[in-house]
Amino acid sequence: MDVKKIALLVGALLIAAVTAIMAKNMFSGASAPTAQAAVVVGGPEVLVATRALPIGTIIESDSFRFQPWPKDLIQSAYYIKGEADPASMTGTVVRVAMTAGQPITQGSLVKPGDRGFLAAALGPGMRAVAVSVSTQSGVAGFVFPGDRIDLVLAQEIAGNDDGQALRTSETIVRNLRVLATDQRTNSTDEDGKTEVKTFSTITLEATPRIAEKISVAQTMGQLSLSLRSIADNTAELDRAIAAGEVTVPAGKDSQAEKAMLASVATRPTDSDTTFVTGGDVSRFSRRTMPATKVAVPVAASAAAPSGVAGVQYAPVGPAVRVSRGNTVTVVPVGGK
Repeated sequence: MDVKKIALLVGALLIAAVTAIMAKNMFSGASAPTAQAAVVVGGPEVLVATRALPIGTIIESDSFRFQPWPKDLIQSAYYIKGEADPASMTGTVVRVAMTAGQPITQGSLVKPGDRGFLAAALGPGMRAVAVSVSTQSGVAGFVFPGDRIDLVLAQEIAGNDDGQALRTSETIVRNLRVLATDQRTNSTDEDGKTEVKTFSTITLEATPRIAEKISVAQTMGQLSLSLRSIADNTAELDRAIAAGEVTVPAGKDSQAEKAMLASVATRPTDSDTTFVTGGDVSRFSRRTMPATKVAVPVAASAAAPSGVAGVQYAPVGPAVRVSRGNTVTVVPVGGK
């Protein structure tokens, strides 16, 4: 091979190697540009939501905070520090859904006493129902707006005989949200401290069917409140999944799982009720329904006074009617 061509080839390879090394050093030494958030210094501070606030949320002291905001983006509907009193907003209800970090506007909240306040506190498809309670049945005033309770019905069931009545209590509804106690929608006083007060009426959030059941239950016996623990949501979810009341989303969709958890945590239920009778409390009380009697018409006969038709009482249950002339006798199955 020609010596000149070999020299040119070696020189080209050397130049290419040097160029590659220089390019590598240049790109590795250059730092990638980093985005820096603009910091607002000395600007006004506006009230923003600290977490997502859906419609019907009762505002608490940790639901909002002041945050610096660009002066050019300030709107007249914002709550500005120094002009707004955050303490006065505790107990208000969200009328327009807000996301975390979104400024709270004056038209997005409804204050107690304003028109439509209770309607704004209700979830979609829910109803408000009032229940009369006493100091004992109202957990001595330790139930506050926003808590969740179970509703217990206590009653006596009497038969037509002279025996002892059946005393019983049953949990008829679970996981009801408390909207108000008397006319209070928050649990704090003017200084922001939790204040315990007894009340005679409690307003609950329920579905239309459960509202009807509560209305009937108030005429049957004494209703009592049973305060639920915050940790009950997990157990309620397990029970709902086992009963087939909720559908577990397929895959690993975290948003769908959060929606399912929120649905179970905020939904009242009237299924899977439990009950206790007097026999479960005391051995001297009844455990089952008392015997009852029904009136059976008897045709006129010589046995009836003045020969007129009368009635005969027989226990409820399977029975055989025996007719002997004008006399009718009802004999229970198994009787003599």
